Amino acid sequence: MNQTPQEFLAGVRAAKLVAIVRGSCREAATAAALALMEEGFRYVEVALTTPDAPGVIAAVRAAAPPDALVGAGTVLSVSDVREVEAAGAQFIVTPALADSVREGVRRGLPVLAGALTPTEVHEGMSRGATLIKLFPAFIGGPRYLKALHDPFPNVPLIAVGGVGAGDAADYWDAGAAAVGPGSPLVGNAASAGGDLGGMRARAREYLRRAADHSRGES
Repeated sequence: MNQTPQEFLAGVRAAKLVAIVRGSCREAATAAALALMEEGFRYVEVALTTPDAPGVIAAVRAAAPPDALVGAGTVLSVSDVREVEAAGAQFIVTPALADSVREGVRRGLPVLAGALTPTEVHEGMSRGATLIKLFPAFIGGPRYLKALHDPFPNVPLIAVGGVGAGDAADYWDAGAAAVGPGSPLVGNAASAGGDLGGMRARAREYLRRAADHSRGES
């Protein structure tokens, strides 16, 4: 299942979560991404710093539930976009306002563009990003995200970088459309011999908090 950028944004807003898998072992990263989908995550990013990340993306895409999407993270160049799209990536994530943003938009892929300052937020949206990835979010925390959200109320922000399960609601309350947990969620599960069971438990906690927050909004 592919999604248009508009469908993707609506889906991410509803889910409130985009998982980030960054590992040191292809097999473990694949297993971790699929385990997160089994637990209920519907948007899972595989960072290109993972060994054979395109192969991981292809394997996850082939085995993913029909309503789950796999994306590529740390996408920086035009060639990166081409490679991950060929592997089956359904969205891309960048750590900065790199050449990959415009290329992903040109190809019709949902793009989460990395930004930190007000100027970068504005520039990311002007390049056609679907969401702005506030990174690293822990530098300013929810208060900083709210300070950005106030002058940019129509810019969908996703907080990425050091967002633990206990921090998520503060970011959502500050105006974040979603949070993107990486190491606080995955831990060492994407490395050889990592703890997949511990990651599954943390995944259920994030999902529980997202569901609780959604109920509080209704």
